[in-house]
Amino acid sequence: MPSDAQAPVKLSLPLEFQQDIFKELREDDELVILARGLGLVRIVTNLLHSYDAVGNNLIILVGADERENVWIGEALAEHAAVSQAAKARGLSLVNTDLMSVGMREKMYAQGGIFSITSRILIVDLLSGLLNPETVTGVVVLHAEKVVATSLEAFILRIYRQKNKTGFLKAFSDSPEPFTTGFAPLANMMKNLFLQKPSLYPRYHVAVANSLEGRKRAEVIELEVPMTDAMRDIQNAVLECVEASVSELRKSNSGIDMEDWTLDSALHRNFDTIIRRQLDPVWHRTTFKTRQVVRDLTLLRTILHALLTYDAVDFMRYLDTVLAASQPPPGSTKQNQSPWLFLDAADTIFTVAKQRVYKGKFSGADLARNSGAIPDGLEPVLEEQPKWAQLAEILQEIEQDAYLNPTIQDSSNGAVLIMCGDQGTCRQIREYLQIMYVKSVDEEEDEDSANEPSAKLLMRRKLRNYLAWKRDFTNFSAALFSENQKTINNNSDNKVSGVKAGKPPPNKRRRVRGGGAGSVSTRPEIGAIRTAGDRDAHIASLMAELQPSELEAMQKGEIGVDPLENMEDYYELFNMNDIIVVHPYDGDLDEHILEEAKPRYIIMYEPDAAFIRRIEVYRSSHTDRTVKVFFMYYGGSVEEQRYLSGVRREKDAFTKLINERGNMAMTINPNANLAPEESFLRTINTRIAGGGRLAATAQPPRVVVDVREFRSSLPSLLHGKSIVVVPCMLTVGDYVPTPDICIERKSVRDLIGSFSNGRLFNQVEAMMEHYKFPMLLIEFDAGKSFTLEPFSDLSTSSASGPDLQSKLVMLTLAFPRLKIIWSSSPYQTAEIFLELKRQAEEPDPMRAVQLGLDPSMVGDDMRIFSQVTQDMLRVLPGINEKAVTTLMLEVESMTELANLSEKELCKLVGTDVGRRVYRFFNRSVYEDFTIPTL
Repeated sequence: MPSDAQAPVKLSLPLEFQQDIFKELREDDELVILARGLGLVRIVTNLLHSYDAVGNNLIILVGADERENVWIGEALAEHAAVSQAAKARGLSLVNTDLMSVGMREKMYAQGGIFSITSRILIVDLLSGLLNPETVTGVVVLHAEKVVATSLEAFILRIYRQKNKTGFLKAFSDSPEPFTTGFAPLANMMKNLFLQKPSLYPRYHVAVANSLEGRKRAEVIELEVPMTDAMRDIQNAVLECVEASVSELRKSNSGIDMEDWTLDSALHRNFDTIIRRQLDPVWHRTTFKTRQVVRDLTLLRTILHALLTYDAVDFMRYLDTVLAASQPPPGSTKQNQSPWLFLDAADTIFTVAKQRVYKGKFSGADLARNSGAIPDGLEPVLEEQPKWAQLAEILQEIEQDAYLNPTIQDSSNGAVLIMCGDQGTCRQIREYLQIMYVKSVDEEEDEDSANEPSAKLLMRRKLRNYLAWKRDFTNFSAALFSENQKTINNNSDNKVSGVKAGKPPPNKRRRVRGGGAGSVSTRPEIGAIRTAGDRDAHIASLMAELQPSELEAMQKGEIGVDPLENMEDYYELFNMNDIIVVHPYDGDLDEHILEEAKPRYIIMYEPDAAFIRRIEVYRSSHTDRTVKVFFMYYGGSVEEQRYLSGVRREKDAFTKLINERGNMAMTINPNANLAPEESFLRTINTRIAGGGRLAATAQPPRVVVDVREFRSSLPSLLHGKSIVVVPCMLTVGDYVPTPDICIERKSVRDLIGSFSNGRLFNQVEAMMEHYKFPMLLIEFDAGKSFTLEPFSDLSTSSASGPDLQSKLVMLTLAFPRLKIIWSSSPYQTAEIFLELKRQAEEPDPMRAVQLGLDPSMVGDDMRIFSQVTQDMLRVLPGINEKAVTTLMLEVESMTELANLSEKELCKLVGTDVGRRVYRFFNRSVYEDFTIPTL
């Protein structure tokens, strides 16, 4: 094994507690659980660099997402450049099936640090492509996800069975998952094959001394009061939430409801918790209970929209909610959500409208005014309270920067505004750009000459809302028509003035400022987007052009270049004058702080993790001045969520500390299977005297298709001491014996396979090549063992009884097919043991060759990308023989899409060729339908 000797390595861990964690990790294997925002990825990066800088080590990084891979890779490259470590090679990514087997094997032999996706890593370990004994160590991120059935636990089990000397380090900054269930920390340590947990909450002595012993950032806490209307709406929504929770408690008395409270209902995962508790009896719950569970998600979204959307956008969102909640014509109001009949619901919609305008208007008024404000409507346009507070803070920052310049300060004068999501970022940018632009009424008022205001912004939003409202009325009528007709490519059918079958005229995309502000993480508020903002911006850009250039462009003179001498018009921003608006983005926020070096930070919305990141940043750079403005709505759910989140994290660490103090010590967590147990597995107690079986003298094995490693069953089979052999199977998913082939389906997969007809082709292939073809229908362990809960799946065209009838048709069509019902993956593993009892072991090579074209078997057989094969298999009318032919004859999907119908029919037959050709050459607008709200 490569040497693990430590060489002098320059680290970038300026804080004492970070250095302590690093030293502990170098000395012993352990699980490190940190509070959020304390620089977990920085510690991991330094640990990896310490192994990368010395010797020819082979380090495996497990559990890192794409963003973390980029960050760690860049950090390792910087460390190598600073330390001038000649042997450092940085981070290598293995995250796609397109990387060939030979290429991966060569990379593993050369050594280095590899971040590998779990599915590829487990296949490489089982196939022998990566020998666990050659691995220097494994580093696990997001250890809270390593449950007993996860691929990560499977990987660590194989690693520890074959490698007892390599190191193993695990990290997590999410303590809450370690406190759920019985002895959760002990069970997690067992899954991780570790003995020592290290806990570092914010109140840890070393952490507190590191962050509080040095010069701290100046923090100004600003409690922004909500308007009376906002408070009324919030109280009304909370009343609806409370009534919904009471209805749930009353209808489900036999379930543990300790956490079903109003305070818990405000948390993001409350509906997930309730659904998980109701899953075992979901088929016995009433329609009203299911509806209330969905309503809780909606009500929580309304609370969030109240504090983040402006008054006009919030009103628009409520319009879509109300329209989506209306029952279709001909149905009764019994299907409506119960909370809509409460007096509090009327308060929500009434007060929301009063925040925007007074008076009434009709559809005729909107059509007559063409988007302008009707005469009988009086705009109110209540502004968000945080806007005025934000403008006041920026004015104070401007004065402070002018009166108190810091000459010897290494920080920039930049202002960093942090908020919850990209939608809020766009809102803030729009407000900052227009807050000093006055409307006609404000220009006449001398008192408001220099005061920031959003009146012009809100009036523009109101005009857009009225135009949207006019079209939305027709949209809703079409959506909830009696027959719910699909809108096809017909020139007579129009939605929002856009002819069906033609692309909308306003689909041109504009990206400004590097595109950061144009990416949204939440859906648009309205169902129909208006072009007012875009047209206004285009007009302003045209007005900024030089007259001569504008004239030349209008005349169509090609010889004039408007970007000539561009240095006269463009220059780099001065960092002291820039305002950066950015959403909270986890560990990426540390990069924002390091790159922007802001002197002023405005937290537009509270976030506990970012507060700690500021503390770490300030304590790490004592030569930089940081002034923080912390904004929150006083007495709001925003404040309550923040305080509740901090309290939950503190309680989680308290439980972990108590469990660690009482946790039993594991003497040998790396022990392999005892020899006596291996002997007992070869004994059949059903034979008199306990005779040995020649068939089970060797370790039992199961051939598994590589695509099945997305499920937990291969890991559970390996846990039952069954050798799992990964192969690229054409027929079936599992081959436990030479005569048995099993196609595993979850219920959702079963519904999808019936819908596209793929299941019949799969069963037909098993019937042709195996004596005992079997269909395994596997349910989730925490859900009810019945098909009834799937009868209300809106994502499928197959209902419960319809699914059962299709199963009957399948068995009638294939009488030899056996159906196995399994209530959970655990039971499935037991079923496999029973199927293998007194049976011979399967031949992996034969299992791979079955179903292939005879011309491919032998030395000419190729291994193609699994992603491409999956794409081909979903084409209409395609079969396995056609997939094989296309993989051999066609170079790429692009070439396949451009083949003529004659060429396709020549390759795969007339019927299949025509269906594939029609699929690639069909107009995407032929199937245009009204989207569901």
